[in-house]
Amino acid sequence: MTTSSPLPLPPFDWDIFCCVVDNFGDIGVTWRLARQLEQEGQGKVRLWVDDLTSFARICPGLDPELDGQWQQGIYIQHWRPSLPPSVIPARVVIEAFACKLPTAFAHAMAGQTPPPCWINLEYLSAESWVEECHGLASPQRVGNRSLDKYFFFPGFTARTGGLLCERGLIAERERWQQDQAGLDAYWASLGLAPKAADELRVSLFTYESAALISLVERWCQGPTPVTLLLPLGRSLGDVLRGAGLEHVLPTAQAGDLLHSGQLAIKLLPMTDQTGYDRLLWSCDLNLVRGEDSFVRAQWAARPFLWHIYPQEDLAHLTKLDDFLDHYLADLPPQAAQWLRAFNHALNQGDDVREFWAQWPQYDTISQQHARTWSQKLLADGDLVTRLVKFLESRI
Repeated sequence: MTTSSPLPLPPFDWDIFCCVVDNFGDIGVTWRLARQLEQEGQGKVRLWVDDLTSFARICPGLDPELDGQWQQGIYIQHWRPSLPPSVIPARVVIEAFACKLPTAFAHAMAGQTPPPCWINLEYLSAESWVEECHGLASPQRVGNRSLDKYFFFPGFTARTGGLLCERGLIAERERWQQDQAGLDAYWASLGLAPKAADELRVSLFTYESAALISLVERWCQGPTPVTLLLPLGRSLGDVLRGAGLEHVLPTAQAGDLLHSGQLAIKLLPMTDQTGYDRLLWSCDLNLVRGEDSFVRAQWAARPFLWHIYPQEDLAHLTKLDDFLDHYLADLPPQAAQWLRAFNHALNQGDDVREFWAQWPQYDTISQQHARTWSQKLLADGDLVTRLVKFLESRI
């Protein structure tokens, strides 16, 4: 069902604003949040998005030409410089990742009694200061009125906002990973044979990095057959260079199956979020980037390497270490040291061939640790559970 006109009354329970950055990261998180709120009966959601073309890459039913439309029970509003007429803000208004609310919308909030609860949903961080700032209010002067804006920080400890994890996701993952016939059918749907006993299957969705060239070279020359599941994107050039297949780059397309030594590369189209979860669940190792794919790799309960979003002042390496301090805390020191160094080498564009040579030594403990970590993360509840509890005393 689609419509180009604003939704009539009654007003929404949630307004979520998203300014798309880096194509998929911010919209990936906010789309998951919107869907979870709707699916778990937390009320009606309106999602404001400034770049519907990028959004459509992960939501195939979306029409980028429409100002307003329903998708999966959520009203998608194209966020343009001018607001639709007679917009009534929802009971809860969320600025995703410090995007600035339209001035007219903020004034409409100030005109309501009581005003909406205003949340600034921050980027995920493992930094220690996040615990001190999570849940704090910041008074905002809007017209003649002061409105409180609350900072909500996703994180990895009980004193943060937790991580997005839909109800039933872990049980669905378990069913998927334990269904061998279903896994064989999944591989067949991608044009691949069932996974061989001595084979590794790896997904890769990262930014560009010279480290990828050395890693792919090692896969090509190593003793273990590796099948790389590669969604078309920014890392394609480095992967093909590492495999000695640069000449394929101008004509490479989804569906191609390329070979170089011990490495097979299956090129995949961009998929929706459910499809990406299943890819992560099916692989032995996942190389991921940014925030959304990084979190989903943790719910996959499989070993992963994180290519964090690079920053000019190298602040991202400190943030990487802050996360690894949590993730590696329960690993034996030698394994923790190896995995930390491997992640740093990937992020710094270093040669990673020697790190990969040690993979068989740490494979079993890495697999066990990934499962234990995913259970630990939910001990204090997921993000939506914590957000709703936070709002109960403020609405």
